[in-house]
Amino acid sequence: MQEVRVSNFEFAEKFKLRTKAFALRVFKLFQALSCKPDAQILGKQLLRSATSVAANYRAACRARSGAEFAAKIGIALEEADESQFWLELLEESGIIPSDRLMHLKSEIAELTAILTTIRKNATKKMTF
Repeated sequence: MQEVRVSNFEFAEKFKLRTKAFALRVFKLFQALSCKPDAQILGKQLLRSATSVAANYRAACRARSGAEFAAKIGIALEEADESQFWLELLEESGIIPSDRLMHLKSEIAELTAILTTIRKNATKKMTF
């Protein structure tokens, strides 16, 4: 089977939509949380980091230089890792059952892996 390649622009547009969809899914999860302080505190932290992944990736796409792109991608990656952390805490604390978080945890793991690859490629280009 032949590999289908997409342009950088097409990839960027699809990845913008994917990170935004993740943020929206987290927003809906947050809306469904109980009003107990522990759930709200962890939920707000997750909401901030998840929306920041999408916002910083979008900003990276508008970068004026390779260095600015790499910096914004680095921030998006940090926020993705932080989102994973808050999802783990929500699960391990028993606030949200594992089965409700399975898809979100899988998605943020994939987003993190993709952002890691983007950052590695961006920093390679800067060293030449």
